[in-house]
Amino acid sequence: MASLDPVLDKDGVRLTVDEAIATVTLTNPAKLNVQSPAMWRTLAEAGSKLPGSVRVVVLRAEGKSFSAGLDRKMFTPEGIEGEPNFIDLARSSDEELDATIAAYQEGFTWWRRNDLVSIAVVQGHAIGAGFQLALACDLRVVADDVQFAMRETSLGLVPDLTGTHPLVSLVGYARALEICATGRFVAAQEAVDTGLANISVPREQLDDTARDLASALLAAPRDAVVETKALLRGAQGRSYEDQRAAERAAQARRLRDLAGTGD
Repeated sequence: MASLDPVLDKDGVRLTVDEAIATVTLTNPAKLNVQSPAMWRTLAEAGSKLPGSVRVVVLRAEGKSFSAGLDRKMFTPEGIEGEPNFIDLARSSDEELDATIAAYQEGFTWWRRNDLVSIAVVQGHAIGAGFQLALACDLRVVADDVQFAMRETSLGLVPDLTGTHPLVSLVGYARALEICATGRFVAAQEAVDTGLANISVPREQLDDTARDLASALLAAPRDAVVETKALLRGAQGRSYEDQRAAERAAQARRLRDLAGTGD
């Protein structure tokens, strides 16, 4: 993947595409891949630049840690050049503040598109916004040294980069509340045991494991995977009877497509 010409390479984010697999890499290891609004805009741009051939997106990070979270400069009066700091945000109107946060969230939303399967490959610390970025993906492969933590509450804030919904879906309300309210670390074994991570492996096996998973995901026909993902994503919001009906409708589409009688 590293030898491919990047489709995008700026603001600590690099996107490369190798036919059906795209790789998004966080590229600021010297600063533990801290996050900024510029990074979030580039993550959103990466999603918009994926060609139609891509079926699997691998999210990885250079260095010893996946992401230490938000750049703390955002908390200072000086802030990050060209970006509003927290005081500026607090002083904006309700509409402006809502629109600003919504724009930040765009870098975290496209990973669950039905036409893609996304895999977060996580080593070392994944804190706050880093944790939420890993949660934005469908699947998580983690190194045995991983340390997840949701530190926003400890700072007087809330997780607002789309992480709360997947966290509750994965580990349940009570554990999600405890993780967020205490800001404690979640290590690899607990992550696997609670469903937060799909698999934990020694760090040196991380990239190979993610590559094997990506290959396995490509083995099934694309349309069948897309329909199955849509069914599973919608299941929690449907009643049992509505889910049965959704299964029937999806299967009818698949049968007609396979028989060549679909639209």
